[in-house]
Amino acid sequence: MRPLQTAGSKQRVRAMANPLNLDVVPPEMGGFVSLVWEMGRVHARAGLPWRNIDDPYAVYVSEVMLQQTQVVRVLDYWPSWMQAFPTIDSLAAASTSDVLERWQGLGYNRRALALKRSAEQCASLYAGNLPRSLSELESLPGVGPATAAGIVAFAYQEPCVYLETNVRSVYLHHFFSSEVSRVSDRDLVPLVQATCSRDDPRGWYYALLDYGAYLKRVLPNPSRKSSSYHRQSPFEGSVRQKRAFLVREVLAEPGIEVADLRNALDEHERSKGRDIVSDEMFQRLMSSLKDEGFFEIVDDKVVP
Repeated sequence: MRPLQTAGSKQRVRAMANPLNLDVVPPEMGGFVSLVWEMGRVHARAGLPWRNIDDPYAVYVSEVMLQQTQVVRVLDYWPSWMQAFPTIDSLAAASTSDVLERWQGLGYNRRALALKRSAEQCASLYAGNLPRSLSELESLPGVGPATAAGIVAFAYQEPCVYLETNVRSVYLHHFFSSEVSRVSDRDLVPLVQATCSRDDPRGWYYALLDYGAYLKRVLPNPSRKSSSYHRQSPFEGSVRQKRAFLVREVLAEPGIEVADLRNALDEHERSKGRDIVSDEMFQRLMSSLKDEGFFEIVDDKVVP
């Protein structure tokens, strides 16, 4: 039996210098594994259209959309995205403005740009397909260890180490006392590796995800014990909010004058009872969005 694939950086690899490459689940883990399967069955979330499919691209889109976004919102976006861009090649050929318009409302617009750039790379290097290996997947723009492992487990049915917030919650709840805090992933990886199903990694991680979601509903969030846990800062009034506003305005009025865009932002901030942004802040916002590829500025006009 082959060992699990392990996603991550060189630091993660060093942390896995002595992984648990076990052919069978250790006896002391048997009860935990049985419980997860049972709780996953009891608390299974039905009607998630990106589950139990073999299309790696469709799985990839769902994994990116689900990052820092509630499942109920993704349910509204994933089907329409897949209808608009059903293949990697169709996404690669789409305009940036079309991609961003489809993404509006999901937040973190960088994710949409990363998806498009990954599609362009796959169209160029992999004949319009996603690669299979973790290392090749992680070489794509915006694809980190969790996203790569999600594709490997859910699309390719290959055992691997998949760690995201709901999965972490299960292991933290069962293996670390309430007094423990700042648990690192290097402490969790051997547990995940020892228990991942070799026969049905997809089903195993669905069970963990659904059980973890249940635990977070009925208990103080177990993932707070993780060193990876960070409370999300408020959106309103944040730099993220201002960036999102500027992108929406440019998409709504391609070719808008820079001065008019600035006035629109000022008016929006005043309507919310906030001070207008400084000239320096506005220039930083515009420069960062331009550098990241959200739009271009041509003759003082902003073009997506």
